[in-house]
Amino acid sequence: MLKVFTQHRYLLWQFTKRQIEQRHRGSALGMVWSVLQPLMMMAIYTIVFGLIFKGRYSGIENQSTMDYALAVFLSITIFQTIAEVIGSSAGAIVSQPNLVKKVVFPLEILPLANLGAAFYQFCISLVLVLIGVATIGQGFTLHSLWFLVAFLPLIPIALGVALLLSSLGVFLRDIQHAVGPISMVLMYASAVFYSANMIPPAIWTWLKYNPLVHVIEQARAVLLWHQPLHWTGLVYSFVVGLLLLGLGLITFKKLKPAFADVM
Repeated sequence: MLKVFTQHRYLLWQFTKRQIEQRHRGSALGMVWSVLQPLMMMAIYTIVFGLIFKGRYSGIENQSTMDYALAVFLSITIFQTIAEVIGSSAGAIVSQPNLVKKVVFPLEILPLANLGAAFYQFCISLVLVLIGVATIGQGFTLHSLWFLVAFLPLIPIALGVALLLSSLGVFLRDIQHAVGPISMVLMYASAVFYSANMIPPAIWTWLKYNPLVHVIEQARAVLLWHQPLHWTGLVYSFVVGLLLLGLGLITFKKLKPAFADVM
């Protein structure tokens, strides 16, 4: 994997750039949609869950609708990054048969380019969140810098998912049809619109193993509400991410020689 980032970094950059450009090719507003789409989604979820259903995150005093909106926006930003990786990775190898069959090509580039495009959108949305915190939120303190640590588990989690699904997607084509429902279930199981402490104990017994719950909870706590990090959840999420990354690397390496035969 390190070889891809060192020897093939230019190729990785070009494929990532192409993935980003293809998203809005032919549209009148082009890259502006990278900003408009997350803002529109935040507005929709805020109106539905904040104004209509009166949603709030528990344990936060004097919480306004705008505080809730920022928290939803941040939570969606984190979740959507993983959801996008899940959605694009299953077909990353299958969609490029010429590169698999006829060219000596570092195939790891394909899922990593999709991952790079997802993190590009993540960075844009995160900047919008930071602007919101500074203008309509509770502002920043030095403690807010811990949000950089809270996001760290996303990297190995996303890498592992990208490598695992892209390699399995060559042999199990049904994965491409299952990613939509899986992403929907994952969204509601990741405490996006609610606090983790609102989950009934019987359900929490299972949901606590979802690393995204801890990442989203920690990010909201330190960035929006200046609360301390819970290191247990953070370490757990990072360990799960490393395990996923290891599984993804092993699976991709083992299955890679058979890609051309199957396709």
